[in-house]
Amino acid sequence: MMTFKIKAFIICILIIALIVIIRMVCKKSLELKYTLLWLITDVGLIVIVLVPKLLNIIADFLGIYSPVNMVFFLGFCFSMVIIFALTVALSRMSVRMRKLAQSIALYESDKKETKEC
Repeated sequence: MMTFKIKAFIICILIIALIVIIRMVCKKSLELKYTLLWLITDVGLIVIVLVPKLLNIIADFLGIYSPVNMVFFLGFCFSMVIIFALTVALSRMSVRMRKLAQSIALYESDKKETKEC
């Protein structure tokens, strides 16, 4: 069982993280589509810290023996979702970069041809 001091400390850290995420979105240093998962996770962790019995209920519902194992499993799943989202974003950026490089090359080629004429 967590003591009140530990709960208060964890909640303070999670609230600070929530504020930092929201400020970064407002300053446009993070895109909203990438932060939604972080915001949902942060709020979910706050709820779990405030209502620790909820972790036991969810673990029993999913058939997981220990709530600690469920936390590690959910952390693994969260990591996989983040890695997948970043891979998709990287792939899109790679395609955009290639198209941009091709467009610049075509533009410079056309520019050279018009100077030669």
